Amino acid sequence: MAERASERLLRLLGMIGYLDRNDGVSVEQLAEHFGVTPAQVMADVDTLWMSGTPGYYPHDLIDFDADSYDRGEIRLTEARGMTRPLRLGTREAVTLLAALSAMVADLGPTLDPEQAEVLRSTLAKLTAATGEAAGAVDVRLAVDGRPEVVAAIRRALATGRRLRIRYVNASDVTSDRDVDPLRMTTSDERSYLQAWCLRAGDERLFRLDRVLAAEVLDAPAEPHPGAGRGATAEFRFDLTGDVATLHLRSTGRWVAETVPVEAVRNLPDGSFEVDVRVGQRAFLRSLLLQAADDVLGVRPPEVARDVAARARAALAAYGPLAG
Repeated sequence: MAERASERLLRLLGMIGYLDRNDGVSVEQLAEHFGVTPAQVMADVDTLWMSGTPGYYPHDLIDFDADSYDRGEIRLTEARGMTRPLRLGTREAVTLLAALSAMVADLGPTLDPEQAEVLRSTLAKLTAATGEAAGAVDVRLAVDGRPEVVAAIRRALATGRRLRIRYVNASDVTSDRDVDPLRMTTSDERSYLQAWCLRAGDERLFRLDRVLAAEVLDAPAEPHPGAGRGATAEFRFDLTGDVATLHLRSTGRWVAETVPVEAVRNLPDGSFEVDVRVGQRAFLRSLLLQAADDVLGVRPPEVARDVAARARAALAAYGPLAG
């Protein structure tokens, strides 16, 4: 799966702090520490070497020791202030305080004790540091599911019970599923139930506004080793699905940033290709119609013909207005 820009940015920032604390680190050690390949480490260092503060003259850039670099050792010589302690302004502190308060109120009960304690401790320290401005903050996350569904999910999470949900997916197919709930989470302005789906035998993410009904069962939720370890979950695509290749203009880069893809290939003319594994053909149709202005080509050809036919049918439904 292609790496998102936000994920790489976090690693780049973390790499600066790590190198600042460790004077001279081998490429292999960096790769092992950050869970990437040595080639990716070298690419990251090359990116950092051309990054810096406004002005972007040589003395404004992050710098490394060139001799050490040639020996396969990374030694940071100029961090351009990236390792100084963060100083929050009042507005920044209040914004962060609002986010943490909402998380404690709405997500706290679904977290394991260690995560919940870290969250509460961070909130307490930030509240004390913010002072009087903290008293004006009263925020709650908007959970966009049906109230009775959200209540049932929270009850199942609090009591460690299995859930039976009726769910309608992106293809408008309704199914009943028994799931072991892991947590509720909010991302990209949507709320989700992260759970172990017994039918799929794997972890799944269910959009709360697509859960039509939820019933708390008497059976306890079973532990599933490795499930729910991440702070947030990503949609998982059926690994047995077909792979479609999309050729997109550079302005369609959002596709690689927001959709889990198998591979990204940048082309000399500035365009790029992405390989997308498709479990539901309706998902691919929707994606291609959203990115239509940036699509230069699609493989296999039958996918392009299918989407084009759907687009023509949609336009035909408008009749004279389509012109």
